[in-house]
Amino acid sequence: MPPSWIWPTSHRRPAPYLWSQTDIGRLLEAARDLTPPLRAATYETLLGLLAVSGMRVGEARHLTREDVDLRSGVLRIRDAKFDRERLVPLHPSTTQRLRAYVARRDEAKLAKTSTAFFVSGTGAALTYSAVHNSFVELTTGLGLRTAQVQPRMHDLRHSFAVQTLLAWYRAGIDVNSQMIVLSTYLGHVHPAGTYWYLSAAPELMELAAARLTSHAGARS
Repeated sequence: MPPSWIWPTSHRRPAPYLWSQTDIGRLLEAARDLTPPLRAATYETLLGLLAVSGMRVGEARHLTREDVDLRSGVLRIRDAKFDRERLVPLHPSTTQRLRAYVARRDEAKLAKTSTAFFVSGTGAALTYSAVHNSFVELTTGLGLRTAQVQPRMHDLRHSFAVQTLLAWYRAGIDVNSQMIVLSTYLGHVHPAGTYWYLSAAPELMELAAARLTSHAGARS
């Protein structure tokens, strides 16, 4: 577990809504039913990319056609937080879905004039308000959004990080040695931004505690 002094600030972060794979599937299925068809294809692909890459919504929204290399399966993030540029390699299955989206997007005449990778139903670049409103519409329609529970798009990023850490713990991987990999992939400036995910899920805390107990026992 990291020492408390590595956290740069002590402000209280909102508790994330941790997305299950089932609910992510429901979200993408609901997005597929949006109208017009180009809007449906855009939001299904955009939200799917956020779920499997942990990207920030602003990073995905600002992708241009030139930023997406479908041949090598790598995204170039130019407008990252704190103006830090980075490369994001993708799983081949994700690249395949992006390639399918490009084919669907380029069928629309209006979309061909835009340099943006993700476009709206009218072919224009996505605005944050449009993405946010569509996300609220989808989560409300699915019954996931209530007065007490308010899922955020950013929570898809939290869920990606938590699931990655859980998979490493379950596989017996040395999480400390791999944390810099996850931190770099997510575009975190400070390690505290990544270590914080350890406290995001009770199961993660339990696994971390069990690993610590095991190491302590091995030394005694």
